Amino acid sequence: MFNGSAFHSSHQTTLAGSVTCSGIGLHSGKTVQLTLHPADADTGIQFVRLDVAEDKSVVRAYYLNVSDTMLGTTITNEYGVSVSTVEHLMAALWGAGIDNAIATLDGAEVPIMDGSSEPFVFLIECAGVKTLSAHRDTLEVLKKVSVQEGESIATIRPFDGFALNIAIEYPGTAIPRQQAQYDFSTQSFKHALSRARTFGFAADVEKLQARGLARGGSLDNAIVIGDKQVLNEGGLRFGDEFVRHKALDCVGDYFLSSLRIRGAVSTTRPGHGINNKLLRALFADRSAWRLVSNAQVPFVQDRQQQPQAARAQAQL
Repeated sequence: MFNGSAFHSSHQTTLAGSVTCSGIGLHSGKTVQLTLHPADADTGIQFVRLDVAEDKSVVRAYYLNVSDTMLGTTITNEYGVSVSTVEHLMAALWGAGIDNAIATLDGAEVPIMDGSSEPFVFLIECAGVKTLSAHRDTLEVLKKVSVQEGESIATIRPFDGFALNIAIEYPGTAIPRQQAQYDFSTQSFKHALSRARTFGFAADVEKLQARGLARGGSLDNAIVIGDKQVLNEGGLRFGDEFVRHKALDCVGDYFLSSLRIRGAVSTTRPGHGINNKLLRALFADRSAWRLVSNAQVPFVQDRQQQPQAARAQAQL
């Protein structure tokens, strides 16, 4: 289980072993097999498409590689090879404190699983976490940076830790206005956000499918909202599951910075587009941030984060 040491580690981490899952792509409707592998220090998070030529297959999880933000975050490399719907996996890796990993997949979309990050958190727990000897750098926010896109607003400011203040509004729908605050210095991503599922409106399904989207969507992998109520038989996992999932998306999108961010984000009506826009604005202002090195901290092997082999064999 995660004990927080990997998340707050002064040294880089990776997976202690490889682990595999398969599932449906939310938009493609195709079955995809995903395997998470350990990676060396300074690799970052990389996706590798096994269904394309090897010399063009690597797509780095990086904010400048974001090519589409419609109903998910898509990243694309210099050869035009893309991987879509990366945000839930990226959020799980961030929450587990993973800095370096290689994700191989035999399709163009990360499987949606149950619509949350929880299945990916489970996979990482099964693989285990390994602390590396290389130090971890942190991106420290030095001044306020704000962006706006229509009615969506996002601001990041200095803060000793990482915090998120988020508000969502869907006027005229069954989703009430919801607001929440998370301080990940004291709160666990796994317990606060990982189980919150993606959501959509039943009235939009036919339109999306006509555009080649949401072909794999179902009540098994998304919250579906009708005119007046949630249509899922089990209802919601949390009373505020909608805002929790939007916060989960923000965490995954912000980890495309490839660094742990020391700062506080306030955002209203967030989406993948403005999440990426905030990162671009932050990095574009060189006076707004600095890298803080932990090179002076001695390396001590973390022996508590070992693979849960028995659990992986029993449940995967």
